[in-house]
Amino acid sequence: IVRHSGSFLLGHESGHSIARPAACGGRVPPQRTVLGETSAVPMHREGAIMKKKILVVGGGGREHAIIKALKKSPDCGEIWCAPGNGGISYDAKCKNIKSTDVDTMVGFAVEEKFDYVVVAQDDPLALGMVDALAAVGIPAFGPDKAAARIEASKVFSKDLMKKYGIPTAKYETFDDPAKVMEYIKAEGKYPVVIKADGLALGKGVLICENEQQAADGVKEIMLDKKFGASGNHVVVEEFLTGPEVSVLSFTDGKVVKPMVSSMDHKRANDHDTGLNTGGMGTVAPNPYYTPAVAERCMQEIFLPTVAAMQAEGCPFKGCLYFGLMLTPDGPKVIEYNCRFGDPETQVVLPLLESDLLKIMAACTEGTLADTEVKFSEGAACCVILASGGYPVSYEKGKPISGLTNGQLEGESSITVYHSGTALREDGTLVTNGGRVLGVTATADTLPEALKKAYAATESIHFDKLHKRSDIGARALAAMQ
Repeated sequence: IVRHSGSFLLGHESGHSIARPAACGGRVPPQRTVLGETSAVPMHREGAIMKKKILVVGGGGREHAIIKALKKSPDCGEIWCAPGNGGISYDAKCKNIKSTDVDTMVGFAVEEKFDYVVVAQDDPLALGMVDALAAVGIPAFGPDKAAARIEASKVFSKDLMKKYGIPTAKYETFDDPAKVMEYIKAEGKYPVVIKADGLALGKGVLICENEQQAADGVKEIMLDKKFGASGNHVVVEEFLTGPEVSVLSFTDGKVVKPMVSSMDHKRANDHDTGLNTGGMGTVAPNPYYTPAVAERCMQEIFLPTVAAMQAEGCPFKGCLYFGLMLTPDGPKVIEYNCRFGDPETQVVLPLLESDLLKIMAACTEGTLADTEVKFSEGAACCVILASGGYPVSYEKGKPISGLTNGQLEGESSITVYHSGTALREDGTLVTNGGRVLGVTATADTLPEALKKAYAATESIHFDKLHKRSDIGARALAAMQ
């Protein structure tokens, strides 16, 4: 597996994206990146070293993983999370502001004089939080509102891929429910995929096995408005087959540096049965993502996407997530996300050896070509501990036992990321969401990481705990 991410630069001379290797290999000498020199925000001094006061926007397992990684940086000073959650409060100060309340969040950032803000969630990115922060002189990690459309609008992203020849499933877009069914009947191919246009918590995608299921799906999204205004437009696309791969990447709008690949497990129950969820566990690296596949994705998908966004006048800066399917016809894009995936982040960032804060600052400032992005040769596995009944209905407020200050004591290679936890006034940690905890283990090999992660889950208890017992089984089978 390729681990030291080579970066590629887009050449502008001819208007085409020419891939040419940028500085790679060799340790980059430590250098201080001064953020936002136009900013009125002062650096926070500790002794002679200037540390950055950082705010992370969001409140789940992904944000916890980002905070844990940022805290390893020598440049990281005081760290806050808004809204955060009970378990995150062991690692950061939490402020209960809704992540979608852009005005209040920006006001808080100004008041507290943050040096840097990491906008980790899709909704505030789509609402233009990065633009609003820039307007008050606070640099942030994440795309602006125009670039966040790559996830916020399925129609925008599919049209972008069609225009720039980026491989994806055959599709059509509709705003009339009757025309959707006419098209599906005329195509006559099942399963067929129906996607709500806007953001729907990762759940606005239906895979329909027959005409009746398709009709029910169209009714649910477009007429019953299960996902609200997200369902005003839908994308209908062909069903692709092959192994799925998630690749998160850092980009400053010109250069793209992929992170280690991962494999998600979306279904609620073992053997990929049950309802679709936000993700029940992940492993990294993904064994299907070989060096040859990685190179092909770089040339046919990653670089063309970054170049396309630039050509459209909305360069993408931040974390660009590529949801890929390795079809018999080669790799194709299933979806883009405009931010770190959850729970992919919980296996990718524990393997990052470079300084995350320095990398994020380089994405913001356009200096990623000169910044080291290096991952360890090892493997990671994350097993999600969920509330019984997730993703439909579940109870909250169940006391969690087995953790000390949110972690398993004495386990250096195990990290517990908090997705949905709360702290009661008496200090009791309780469940407060569908996905409650992500238990991540790192090891030299994937089989070891799986074994360690599952052993660790046995030490954590709460009433009606639900977990899958087969996270990583597909990856192990692929390695045989």
